[in-house]
Amino acid sequence: MPEHSAGIVLYRFRDGTPEVLLLHMGGPLWAKKDEAAWTIPKGVIDAGEDPLAAAGREFAEETGLPLPPGAPGLLGDFRYSSGKVVTVFALEGDVDADAIRSATFTMEWPPRSGRTAAFPEADRGGWFGLPAAEAKLVKGQRALLLALARAIGREP
Repeated sequence: MPEHSAGIVLYRFRDGTPEVLLLHMGGPLWAKKDEAAWTIPKGVIDAGEDPLAAAGREFAEETGLPLPPGAPGLLGDFRYSSGKVVTVFALEGDVDADAIRSATFTMEWPPRSGRTAAFPEADRGGWFGLPAAEAKLVKGQRALLLALARAIGREP
């Protein structure tokens, strides 16, 4: 069975233009990449866990911030080419992207060194208009931008 994750796409309006909060993936493999190296806060749904609860938990873990108040709406399920499915919810709200402090993960680094190092899951966050977000997001998440645009009445 393919991995199933859940996430939140947080959006806001600035001067009437929608922007989405994206996180730049942390760790040495992503350090020098920018395009197709950003993601929404998301993660694996634990056994028996409600997808919305998982999305809220992952938002807090990956940003270090509480989920803004409001009722997230379901955008849908998005399938990556790997088969992984991400259930995505949208929530209008605002956070300070400069205040993001992600949880960490460990990996062997440098490769084959026998040493492990800790890295943030996300090393920074930023707000992007929908066209810029499309270039920043990993390929498997780009479809959620069209779903969001439709949901907020900003279909291209």
